[in-house]
Amino acid sequence: MTAEQRIAVIGAGSWGTALVKLLSTTQERVGWWVRKSATIEHISMYGHNPDYISAAQLDAHRLAMDSDLHAVVKNADVLVLAVPSAFLKRTLDQLDKAELQGRTVFSAVKGIVPETNQIVGEFLFQHWGVAENDFGVICGPCHAEEVAMERLSYLTIACRQQAKAEAMGSALNGRFLKTTLSDDIYGTEYGAILKNVVAVCAGISVGLGYGDNFRAVLVSRAIQEIARFVKAVHPIDRDINEPAYLGDLLVTAYSTFSRNREFGAMVGKGYSVKAAQLEMNMVAEGYYAVKCVHEINQKLKVDMPISEATYRMLYERMAPDLEMRLLSDRLA
Repeated sequence: MTAEQRIAVIGAGSWGTALVKLLSTTQERVGWWVRKSATIEHISMYGHNPDYISAAQLDAHRLAMDSDLHAVVKNADVLVLAVPSAFLKRTLDQLDKAELQGRTVFSAVKGIVPETNQIVGEFLFQHWGVAENDFGVICGPCHAEEVAMERLSYLTIACRQQAKAEAMGSALNGRFLKTTLSDDIYGTEYGAILKNVVAVCAGISVGLGYGDNFRAVLVSRAIQEIARFVKAVHPIDRDINEPAYLGDLLVTAYSTFSRNREFGAMVGKGYSVKAAQLEMNMVAEGYYAVKCVHEINQKLKVDMPISEATYRMLYERMAPDLEMRLLSDRLA
């Protein structure tokens, strides 16, 4: 961003912390809404987030942290939303609609707003008056944990306004982070949501003892399923094999860092959904996404065997071993 463009990150979970680490390497000052005052005090004293990816070293001198959301928004030109989708509406409800006007908003949420069954962009357009040209998406393939370890990572920045995408890309680019640009704000959001659904299903297969051979077929069929769905919701010419779609799917379905895969593995091993959620310290976006995608698809009628099987396992309490056997026949 230019010197005049002040950036603030909303959210202090794993992804919010990773984004702040990246931005603080290129920006003199980064605003950061951190919900808990105790967390702000800890970061100020010790230079790391005590709750999420604590291995990430943070330059507290470059961080304008505040637990007052109004103050953070007021002092920013560009907002990066990085709270779990399940809490996004509750977080933004603290603000007045006018507070977002004239600001560029990038979503790094990777989930559907459950109260309205909308991707973040649609939610902001319809309920907060954000213009499409003032909205962008930050998506993978990228895990927060690898950013913390300063391993080479990649992000896709999607925005209708190329200049804004380029500016955000420049703000994030660094020694261990590279960015690519896109104008597909709808496809990248839906792709990021659907890959979490697939990752939950892949995790369930891990918990049930299925091997790499099965998951290879699962993921190859999944990218076809994602392609059908995003074409139905927003039909434009896109290459589904680009990193924002296929790359993000691969890293989320295979990596042990994936919280959605971890959540699914616990369900596959016999945990109830509630027990698996309580066991995890982080939100598995895929759990909420499964239900929302199912409800959206009631109208679209897209062939989505993987998503529907995952829905039945999580919400209709179908036995994972039986459901996975049925799915394996569909994937052949």
